[in-house]
Amino acid sequence: ERNLATRTSIVRRQLRDFVFIWTGITLMLAGCTFFAIYLAYGGLIETTSDALTRNNVPNTPQPTVAAQLAAQATVPPTRQLEPTATRTLAPTATSAATVTEQQPPTPTPTTLPVDDTTFQVGIQVQQSLDGNPDNQRGWMNDVYTNLGLRWFKQQVRWEDIEPEQGQYNWQLLDLVLPSAAEFPGLRVMLSIVTAPDWAREPGIDTSREGPPANPQDYVNFVTAILERYPGMVHAIEVWNEQNIDREWTSTGGLSAANYVALLRVTYQAVKNIDPGIIIISGALSPTGLSDGIRAWDNFTYTDQLINAGMLNYTDCMGAHHNGYNIGPSVTWDAVPNDPSAQFRGPFENPHHSWSFRSTLETYARKIANAGGDQPLCVTEFGWAVSEGITGFDTPGFEFANDNTPEEQSEFTIEALNNMRDWGFVWLAFLWNLNYGPQAGWSPDNDNVPYSIIGPDWQHRPVYGALRDWQSEYMASIGR
Repeated sequence: ERNLATRTSIVRRQLRDFVFIWTGITLMLAGCTFFAIYLAYGGLIETTSDALTRNNVPNTPQPTVAAQLAAQATVPPTRQLEPTATRTLAPTATSAATVTEQQPPTPTPTTLPVDDTTFQVGIQVQQSLDGNPDNQRGWMNDVYTNLGLRWFKQQVRWEDIEPEQGQYNWQLLDLVLPSAAEFPGLRVMLSIVTAPDWAREPGIDTSREGPPANPQDYVNFVTAILERYPGMVHAIEVWNEQNIDREWTSTGGLSAANYVALLRVTYQAVKNIDPGIIIISGALSPTGLSDGIRAWDNFTYTDQLINAGMLNYTDCMGAHHNGYNIGPSVTWDAVPNDPSAQFRGPFENPHHSWSFRSTLETYARKIANAGGDQPLCVTEFGWAVSEGITGFDTPGFEFANDNTPEEQSEFTIEALNNMRDWGFVWLAFLWNLNYGPQAGWSPDNDNVPYSIIGPDWQHRPVYGALRDWQSEYMASIGR
């Protein structure tokens, strides 16, 4: 019995030791496992944080759309600009609270403006003169939604925005550009003109428009616009009708070489900031006068521009033509007589400047003969109609009395079809949407008869015809 008790005691002690040792091993393995998991997850968190830091990605919520728009319009710290006294940014349709609760979608890559070489149509818009963002948004909606256009032109008068060097009044562009940015895919072409007095040449007649003494001052102004409104400008026309003295009064005269010097530095500066922006050379005025003092013939001046190197510094050659009282398919030397026409120029004094077709075809031929491949950007075209404008009798614009609203519509659509089919026109901007109502249909304003919104806010026939043409064209190119 004693031996049995002894063996039992030994077995119990061995079992107790085994349980103790097994428990210790289990606890040790559990501790190692916990420590390994801690190291693994802790290292992952630390690695992610380091990666975010290295790539300068803040671990903060995405800003709202409204905040992004406000940030875009904020003056960059590298350039000290004066704030606008009456600055109003148009609100977006989506509330900030809604945007904050949802992550914004990943942006879809879009073609840069300079790479989208399809024929495209826009229109000149006169900004809301009362500065009301709701009214401005209404004009943008008219362009984008009602007419279906994806471009609009805005003239920018440098003398109005920077009347004193370095002192900016951004009220116009603070109204226009953020409003346009609310419409996805709506592109903006700015035609930037008229140097302020402080930038002009010493002793020049500042009652007439003209270039700056130093082209760099113009470049600085254009740069200030692009810095203040990044991504909101898609094309820039560098000056306007520089072949006539009322637009280019200079101590150097109507010099194509001086204009190309301005174009060159502007082109280089803009491309360094945003290479996707289209640079358009200043469109010439079709004129029969060519004395080299008051005007150069537009074909003669085109030769001078090309010889001065214009084609090296432009994506597109600017062109103007307001069609007088003949159609867009008529060449200057084959104008059929219209005995009823009050304005006799095209019929009795044949000249290429009367003809829409001859003007554009000759520009394209001159570019090709010089070895260039630049298309045309028609930054102003249209047909004037005086019908319904009481008291209209503007000297030099008598042709508006010969065109009916129906002819205005027919000529415009015919011109669009021609430009699309010719293949050498890139952008075409109709002149104009709304100068009529903005000027109260004044008979003394020579922009009014071109307006496609007629007296008493009635849409002229060209309005609906343009809308229908654009809808069919966009469908035909799959947009």
